[in-house]
Amino acid sequence: MLKKIPVRQLRIGMHLHAFEGPWINHPFWRTKFVIADDATLAKVLESGVAECWIDNAKGLDIAPEREDLPQPQSAPAAAPAAPPPAAAKPARKRTSMDEELHQAAAVCKQARAAVTSMFSDARLGRALDAEATLPLVEEISESVFRNPGALVSLARLKTHDDYTYMHSVAVCALMVALGRQLGMDEQRCKQAGHAGLLHDLGKAVMPAEVLNKPGKLTDDEFAVMKTHPERGHALLLEGQGAGEAALVVCLHHHEKMDGSGYPHKLAGEAIHELARMGAVCDVYDAITSNRPYKAGWDPAESIAKMASWKGHFDEKIFAAFVRSIGIYPTGSLVRMESGRLGVVVEQNAEKLSAPVVKLFFSTKANMPIAPVRVDLSKGQTSDRIVGRESPERWGFKHTDDLWIDPELRKVTP
Repeated sequence: MLKKIPVRQLRIGMHLHAFEGPWINHPFWRTKFVIADDATLAKVLESGVAECWIDNAKGLDIAPEREDLPQPQSAPAAAPAAPPPAAAKPARKRTSMDEELHQAAAVCKQARAAVTSMFSDARLGRALDAEATLPLVEEISESVFRNPGALVSLARLKTHDDYTYMHSVAVCALMVALGRQLGMDEQRCKQAGHAGLLHDLGKAVMPAEVLNKPGKLTDDEFAVMKTHPERGHALLLEGQGAGEAALVVCLHHHEKMDGSGYPHKLAGEAIHELARMGAVCDVYDAITSNRPYKAGWDPAESIAKMASWKGHFDEKIFAAFVRSIGIYPTGSLVRMESGRLGVVVEQNAEKLSAPVVKLFFSTKANMPIAPVRVDLSKGQTSDRIVGRESPERWGFKHTDDLWIDPELRKVTP
């Protein structure tokens, strides 16, 4: 029977069914588990969550003398209690990039801990409850719906040590944004996001020395890594709560339109639409992220290179992906007609070629200038973007600090 109690009344042996409140307020990637030791109990008590639900059919009940309400002398058998329905969400409002970045940073911080725990459980052979990750997908999706550029851009700034975990978070956000661009309803967008979050689960059981190798893999090592889609698919089947979306994306996100992908060399329409979406999102985040063996490419450069890989991606889906993140994604270094260089700080959904940029360098004088923020869609200037630039060519190492507060980056993974 489900029972709502104050968190302070939890004890070892109780089956925790759910926390009362938002997922982001507690430190676990799942909630339905038995509290088995003092460390887990301490984590719950320190979380700041006030109330929770226990299932006394699966674990210990609260001691009778500690019940908050008087108990009846006798009561007829009743159907198990259930948590009340969630309160209706307030109307979602569009937020500014700066405003949403703060919320996205909090989601990223909690998401890293959640995904790390999920991968650790898989590595230890514990059965995965895919449904337990739905609250995380909900938080990521809500951030993307409020402002699609914030969390997508922030998740790209992972360190190579965090890559395996934060890559899952980034692909989740990219899938939600792409699904929205393709006209999917909210439920389908969240299913796509859930698939993105779980797509690389198979990497949890890859040999650490291969997964984290700081250099090019040998043919034998690459053959091992190529098994991760099937290993992840098997883990999802062995667990519970993974729907069709998660299963097909996990298994087929490395298939290519020309049939040269793996594991099954599927081609064209034989690849599920969600898997074709996953292929685009997976590759974009991979090539723009810092890895153990290479630095990430500039976002705009990455889009240009992906566009040149004929036969790799579904062209319709790739075009929608570009519309979802921009021709010049946030963080891209661009050259203006005036000869100034700037970093893209925000997108203009109605005019992808005219984002908001922060100009900071003059190529004519070959020196920095006082940074100035310009919305190219507002007629504030006759200047325009004429091309992308490579930060490495100019020796720029901290261009991301121009679009996100460095202090905010410190609270993200």
